[in-house]
Amino acid sequence: MSAEATMNMPVPPQAVAENTAARNRLVISLLLVSAFVVILNETIMSVALPHLMEDLGVTAGAAQWLTTAFLLTMAVVIPITGFMLQRFHTRTVFIAAMSAFSTGTLVAALAPGIEMLIVGRIVQAIGTAIMMPLLMTTVMNLVPAESRGRVMGNISIVISVAPALGPTISGFILSVLDWRWMFWLVLPIALGSLALGVARIQNVTTPRYAPLDIVSVVLSVVGFGSLVYGLSSFGEAAGGHTLVSPWLAIGVGVAVIAAFVVRQLMLQRADKALLDLRTFLARTFSVSVVMMAISMMAMFGVIILLPIYMQHVLGLTVLQSGLLMLPGGLVMGLLAPFVGRLYDRYGPTVLIVPGSILVSIVLLAMSLLDASTPVPFILAGHVTLSVGLALMFTPLFTASLGSLPSRLYSHGSAVIGTVQQVAGAIGIALFVSLMSIRTATLLAEGAEPVAATTGGLHIAFVTGGVISLFAIVAAFFVRKPAPVEGQEFAHGH
Repeated sequence: MSAEATMNMPVPPQAVAENTAARNRLVISLLLVSAFVVILNETIMSVALPHLMEDLGVTAGAAQWLTTAFLLTMAVVIPITGFMLQRFHTRTVFIAAMSAFSTGTLVAALAPGIEMLIVGRIVQAIGTAIMMPLLMTTVMNLVPAESRGRVMGNISIVISVAPALGPTISGFILSVLDWRWMFWLVLPIALGSLALGVARIQNVTTPRYAPLDIVSVVLSVVGFGSLVYGLSSFGEAAGGHTLVSPWLAIGVGVAVIAAFVVRQLMLQRADKALLDLRTFLARTFSVSVVMMAISMMAMFGVIILLPIYMQHVLGLTVLQSGLLMLPGGLVMGLLAPFVGRLYDRYGPTVLIVPGSILVSIVLLAMSLLDASTPVPFILAGHVTLSVGLALMFTPLFTASLGSLPSRLYSHGSAVIGTVQQVAGAIGIALFVSLMSIRTATLLAEGAEPVAATTGGLHIAFVTGGVISLFAIVAAFFVRKPAPVEGQEFAHGH
């Protein structure tokens, strides 16, 4: 047989399927590795905040913006990813995300003070904001419904272990090196991921025309920005240090977000919405998003407050507080694949109901922390909280996106990402503000600094525990999507 005839022979369907499966596994693996790198950086600042407050001579309210600005930027950028993921190739979006993240890391490493450091964090956040919806949407498009729980379990490892490793890694770094090394050490890893993606990642989706509504972008920036600024300002307002009233900022934020929602409802009639809110017509999606919001508020609030408690009340070092938060993250990572398989087999209810109960119990128990609390009690509490969150994250991600038609996957991923980051930012702002206000009040009444800080932490954890009770109620309303969703996936867009 001639070489030309051999070349013109049809490729067996099995070979095509195997090649496609191998390509899909490679793309998902590269996205998982890159997502791990960028999310690791999301919480790397948490145990460093007391260190930075001293080194840069700034207040807790100002230092808090290193994390809040990061989360807020993600909340502002993520709505635009729904447009990007429809309009551009996988490879193009990936390169844009990792390039932005690498640039922000370099700016932060070179920052002379708090202002430039915040700018670097914002640029980093732009890359992180693009990466997570890219990963989620790609998985939903490439993985059949019956296997999604397992793959979403892998995503949950990234989402849970990376934030937990952040405090530990920064604790190690700060115990022997300058804080800038938190960024110098991440930079070569980020550049390596970028280089690997440029060399190996392939396009797995077909772009289509999608409009970008500039008015919607402006409304989302102003709305979410004002809301989180207002919440973050309460702590500083207690000391009389704010230029704008927190209540005014919150009022503006709520009003502008309402205008954003109205505009999306109008634009989606012609499929031109920046964020298609028809995703909320699926009840499982809506309930899951509410539960995710509560869980993210709890997780990020605890990630911020526990290091402050361990260092300012118990007198532990940065490294010790970082190491204490490591087991919880590892437990979440170890549980994630098992939770994914249990979801595929039994559905979400048997996982998220006990998970939400555990989270509430731990948050309320943390309100009992004081200067004499044994360290093993704190470790056990954080590990138990991590178990609860691990039981919730994978089922919520899988059930929420699986309940949508495939044409709304990119919008669903963007909605989830936006809610996660806004809730995280609100959680941090709310917990730190409550702590700051109560601490300032107790200091003014003549309390000792340690007792005042303990009192501030108490009110923050009680509030978190009360909010988490709503997640227990919502947990009973999350259902596994009907098989028709999987059939729709099989037929494509």
